[in-house]
Parts: sequence; C-alpha cells; structure tokens
Amino acid sequence: MIEETDFFSDEMQRENDNFVEAKILQAADFPDLHEISHIQTRSEMESGIGKYIAPLLLDDAVEKNISTPNGDVPVRMFLPQGQIDGIYLHFHGGGWVIGTAHMQDQKLKDISDECNAVVISVEYRLAPEYIYPAAQDDCEDVALWVINNCENEFGTKKIVVGGESAGAHLSASTLIRLRDKHQFTGFKGANLVYGVYDLTMTPSAKLWGHEKGLLNTPGMEWFIDHYLPEMDRTDPDISPLYSDLSDMPNALFTVGTRDLLLDDTLFMHSRWEFSGNEASLNVYAGATHGFDSAPTQLAINVQKRIRNFIVQCFSN
Repeated sequence: MIEETDFFSDEMQRENDNFVEAKILQAADFPDLHEISHIQTRSEMESGIGKYIAPLLLDDAVEKNISTPNGDVPVRMFLPQGQIDGIYLHFHGGGWVIGTAHMQDQKLKDISDECNAVVISVEYRLAPEYIYPAAQDDCEDVALWVINNCENEFGTKKIVVGGESAGAHLSASTLIRLRDKHQFTGFKGANLVYGVYDLTMTPSAKLWGHEKGLLNTPGMEWFIDHYLPEMDRTDPDISPLYSDLSDMPNALFTVGTRDLLLDDTLFMHSRWEFSGNEASLNVYAGATHGFDSAPTQLAINVQKRIRNFIVQCFSN
C-alpha cells in the first residue's frame, strides 16, 4: 500500500529543499566519504568536526552487554517510565562501517516515551575490521536474546525491529535469519527507513553519480567494498532483495526521491507485498538520505508517523 503523504505541504517542501541545498554547499568544503579513511570519519563524527554534529548523549540511556556465541555485544537501551507495551529492536545506519548505537539518543528516547517501548539499539561490529557476516551475526544473536528473554526481562513478547540505511538491511537480514534458522516469525513489525537491500547496487544507486553533500555512487561502493570480501553479492543472506520474503511482518518503508537508495526501497516494498505481507510505502519528494534526522518540520512529521506505526504494531 502506498500511503498518502498528506502532511507534506508546499511550505515543508521548500524548507526541505533549502536545507538540502545548504547542505550541498557546505559539503563543497569537505572531502567525500570515499576520499578519506573510515577511521578519520568515525573520529570526526564522534567529535563533531567539520560537517558533523557531535552526538547528544542522554543520561537516560542504559548500557548492557549481551552474551552471544560470538562474544559480548553491547547494546544501548531506553526504558519507558510507565507501562511497557513492546520492544523496539534498533540497528543503526552507517554502511556497516561508521555510526554507533549512541548517535540517535533523542530519536530513540522519543520512541521509548511515546510508544511505551523498551528500545534496544545494537552496537554491532563494524567493517572493515569485522567484515561480513559479523554485523549480521551480532544482530541475529541479540535478536535471539531479546526473543528468549523479553517476557522475563520486560513483561512483553511484542517486538518491532527497525533501522535506517544499513540498519534497515540488518533488520531485513535478521527477520530472514530468525525465520530460516530459528523458526521464529513472531515479530510484530518492521520499520525500514531508506534501506539498502541489493548489494550488487540497484539502478538508482549505480547511476546516481558523484553529487557532493549526499550519499553518492562512489560512497555506496566504498561502503559495500569495506563490508564484503569478493563473493556473490546476490547471495540472499547478503542482499535480502533476493531472498524468499514469505512470513514477514507488517512493514513501513520510508524513502525520499533524492536518495540513491530509492530503487532499493521501491523494489523491496514491491517484493514484500508480492510475497503476501502487509507493507506501507511513504516516498517524499526531494528528501535525501538521512532526511529524517534533519532539523525540518518534515523530519518531525516523519518521525511521528514512524512512532505511530510502532504503536499500531504493538496494539495488534
């Protein structure tokens, strides 16, 4: 189902367009991702250097290590003040190479507060230090821990999984692995935000070009090459678009038209519905990769819509 984006007004369109153009102008003064080392990018993101804003760390966060067959996996959690209606299992974005579980504290706390959710964000291992399948193994292992311990720990069995970009890829991978390897199909929903589902690269990703300031084709190639050794990138465990997608939960797909991963979302949404699952698709004109974290009214509204989706999933 393609939802009507009725709250996307002309005024919000102009505000979003102005923000994007300013971001592109700013980026002209800095190298692109693929032009510097991943170590430098991680450091700049953490410190708020150059084009990055340092993460705002909230005191409400609870840190925990989950024991798994592959070693301890850290998670960052937010707990609601009152009743618990469900668990939101979150995988952060960053192309499997950058990003951390603590870089979206306010966004995740808002989900915890408004959805009465225990939010668990996974600090999975990053490439190139840990290549495929390390990130996917960590996400699978933490998901198993949540499934096996959620009722005793939190008094609920309702779990929604979600993430942005590579985090949406890890969300889809986790759903498929839990179904195929552990016979679990009990997730209540999937929040899939501008995900990458075909690591051979879809047409929009291949043809996007070198536009600075936004995720571009060389940047996407840089991420994938860091994560994957030389192997078949159509393997369904690597590219969920090629997987059997039966018995998946209700999914909300979110993407903008100025995102090189547009095709990934359009193709995956179609395959999700074709495989007999519920799915909603929201496409926002002129919105870029990462637009939901921008200081715009559109981002505020999109985040509200995502929280409404999570609440709806918990109620079913």
